[in-house]
Parts: sequence; structure tokens; C-alpha cells
Amino acid sequence: MLGGGYYYFIHQKEAVRVVAGDYLPEVKEAQKMTDKEIKKAEQKAVDASKFNMVIKPEAVFETGDQAGTLYIQNPEHNAYPINVVITIDKTGEEVYSSGALEPGYEIKTAVLGQKLAKGDYPATATFSIYDPKTKQKRGQVQASITIKVLN
Repeated sequence: MLGGGYYYFIHQKEAVRVVAGDYLPEVKEAQKMTDKEIKKAEQKAVDASKFNMVIKPEAVFETGDQAGTLYIQNPEHNAYPINVVITIDKTGEEVYSSGALEPGYEIKTAVLGQKLAKGDYPATATFSIYDPKTKQKRGQVQASITIKVLN
């Protein structure tokens, strides 16, 4: 019996075929997208990547410890929630943080996080942009603003 198996493998004329790896399966239900569908998908991707920041260049406070006019808007057409942090340029001190601001929401008045003396304060508003699903930061943009404390 052993000799028969030896004879079979030695005199076998067909080559043994070894197949390795995966191959792309045949197409089933997939259909080619129309030009209109492709343009719609492309526009959706472009719209999702758009971001407009809106902030008035001047925030006015009667005194440094009372609510004043600070206008920040996250327009409804933006795809991302934001957080806006304002820091004084000269010192780097953070004087305001908006907290989460979803698209379609705005801030018209605010109280600073620390009391400022009378004067004008050049500052920077940093808009941090977050992914609405994962809540992870996706990027940031900045704008100049002047904080005016009148008394």
C-alpha cells in the first residue's frame, strides 16, 4: 500500500495548484452613480468641510465684572460645534470661554471669566472646531478682537 501511494505521487502528471490570497468578488447589486448623484455627494462633502466664524471685532463692558456685549455666532450652515476662547494678547490670560456652541446658536452678551480694569485690551478669539459625532477637536481658527472696559 505504501508503495502504491509513492508511485501515484511520483508519476502524477497534473500539477498541484495552490491558490493564495483573496480576490475581488463579482459585482452583485452595485450600479454606476449618475452625474447628478456624484455632484450631490461632492457638494455634501464640500458643505461638511465649510466653516464660517462670526464674531464682532469689539466687545464692550460697562465694568470688568458685569455682563457686556460680546457677539459670537456659529451659523446654522456650519457643520461643526465650536468653543471660543478669548485671551488677552499682551498677557496670554484667558478671559472668556463660550463652552459648546452648536450650529445655529449665538452669544450676544457675556460675563468675562476674570475682572478687567478700565481700558482697551487687544485680544485673540480662538475658535476650536469639533467633530459632532466623536466630540474630538478637528481644528481651529483665530480672529482679533478688542475688549473695551468703560469704567
